[in-house]
Amino acid sequence: MRIRISFFVLLILVCNFTFAKSEPSVFYKGNHPFIKYTGRVDFSDPEKPKFWASGTYLEIKFSGTYFNLIINDQMLYGNVLNYLEIKVDDQPAYRIQLKGKENIISLAKNLSKGTHTIIICKNTEPDNGYVQILGIECSKLLKPAPQQKRKMEFIGDSITCGTGSDESGVKCKSGQWYDQHNAYSAYGPVTARSLNARWQLSSVSGIGLIKSCCNKKTVMPQIYDKINMAQDTIAWDFKRYQADVVTVCLGQNDGIQDSTQFVNSYINFASKLREYYPKAKLIFLSSPMADTELKAVMVKYITAVKNQLYLKGDKNIGTYIFAKQYHQGCDGHPTVAEHQEIALELSKYIKKTLNW
Repeated sequence: MRIRISFFVLLILVCNFTFAKSEPSVFYKGNHPFIKYTGRVDFSDPEKPKFWASGTYLEIKFSGTYFNLIINDQMLYGNVLNYLEIKVDDQPAYRIQLKGKENIISLAKNLSKGTHTIIICKNTEPDNGYVQILGIECSKLLKPAPQQKRKMEFIGDSITCGTGSDESGVKCKSGQWYDQHNAYSAYGPVTARSLNARWQLSSVSGIGLIKSCCNKKTVMPQIYDKINMAQDTIAWDFKRYQADVVTVCLGQNDGIQDSTQFVNSYINFASKLREYYPKAKLIFLSSPMADTELKAVMVKYITAVKNQLYLKGDKNIGTYIFAKQYHQGCDGHPTVAEHQEIALELSKYIKKTLNW
């Protein structure tokens, strides 16, 4: 049966999935003001918001003993399925895969009576297609607590997406190319949570600054201002999220390039970021995956970028070089454990630099 948009049809469907029959069963549309989204979300169909980017997440506060999610998956090519990360209260986060285009999922049941919180995070990246929130079901949706004042953005490639990091369900070289994606546990969100900040990931696997890999025809400066970065479509309004800190982790897919071309392109991109974020601290990162040769080149690149921007009068800039190579995950990517180490390095630098 295809899920209809009608509130009443949805309500009938989801009532069958309620685990606490004695409790109220209330359906709330995906654009309810108490549902807080962080990330590049498309609200062109207001009641059915959708998003592509890794790490985009919802924060919800509710009362009752259960929580159900009604969500659509774009299901690209008829078989590409997205993963989500779910965290209820202080319980360990857990990872689920959507099962089809239309999904009604019990995310929590048999909870204690009272108030609870839940985070729902897209673990897979733009190339996996969008997910679309039709609504939620619980006993009562509550007004959320104020969101963190600090806001961070992490620009990058597959490393930033959390690609190839999580073998808890499917081992490397098995399953599909996205089965080990875990954006929630990638270095960006881990860093943000350790600093009591919100996060936004602007990242696509294979993307480069001037040259992408893997037959990708776009580069980051071209797609950066879009909601659907994979397809370079739907303009993003930067006023919706003004980050305090923006990190840039690009260069792994470019490899060693002509230094003048790379540095000039980086400066142009950084100057554009400054237009979008007049007050943000811009931090240029080396690649955590880089081998010794690439790391040495990238140090020269980002140092030159910082120095030239300093000369132009922009001193709200920093650089950070990771201490070692992190590459024990699938296809040479960092593992979940290594992302924790990367985040620890970066968090220490940001705490010291911004006095957070």
